[in-house]
Amino acid sequence: MTDLHRQPKGQSGLIHDISPEDAGWGYVGFALHRLSAGQDVAGSTGDREVILVLVEGKAQVSAGGEVLGELGDRMDVFERTPPACVYVPNDSDWSAVATTECTLAVCSAPGHGGHGVQVIGPGGISLEERGSGTNQRFINNIAMEGRDVADSLLVTEVFTPSGHWSSYPPHRHDEDDFPNMTYLEETYYHRLNPEQGFGIQRVFTEDGSLDETMSVANHDVVLVPKGHHPCAAPYGYEMYYLNVMAGPMRKWRFKNHPDHDWIYQRDNG
Repeated sequence: MTDLHRQPKGQSGLIHDISPEDAGWGYVGFALHRLSAGQDVAGSTGDREVILVLVEGKAQVSAGGEVLGELGDRMDVFERTPPACVYVPNDSDWSAVATTECTLAVCSAPGHGGHGVQVIGPGGISLEERGSGTNQRFINNIAMEGRDVADSLLVTEVFTPSGHWSSYPPHRHDEDDFPNMTYLEETYYHRLNPEQGFGIQRVFTEDGSLDETMSVANHDVVLVPKGHHPCAAPYGYEMYYLNVMAGPMRKWRFKNHPDHDWIYQRDNG
């Protein structure tokens, strides 16, 4: 099994570069750049589509021959305001020049030419509450199924308050069996507030063939190739994560763990 817990490679520049080949799967790619003002980064999408997420900071962005200008209003991810995001189709070039300190996520999956270059955030994204009690969390749906902004990619942000659980009850989306379930690979890019904190993520299958529990730190990434994948934020530390999902169908259909589905049924019955 590929190492599921990826720690950043340094404190600046390209600190994550996870390709499908590196992850050992077929769809999702994830890269993360931490830039100082004046630093630039560029890429070509090839046969893949990309969603650029300005996790923090501002940058001058161009894509597909279009100059999109300076984007980004959120200077601290834990402001919980919607992020600036840009969709870049396959067979296109893109570039970003940081105008402040900037954290730029590059989310990728196979592209099919169904969408053009467009700014998809912060406009059209609003913070939503989900769950109750210590399962309460807050969601910025950047490019989920309800927004027709991509060919393959599903992208969302989740803010989990101190002492709360998230991606919970445990659920999985690892079978191509629509409408019951869709096969979706997934990455979690984690942040903690205060930044010296830690979170917990478990990735496990019902048959026990995969069962890993990880202590995640600020800027760590967790890969979810299959199985259930709940997270927990210890008391005193708020957790953020950016999810990237993709598979053969751009739909999110999942099944809760049968031992824990009663929690969902109780809260939503």
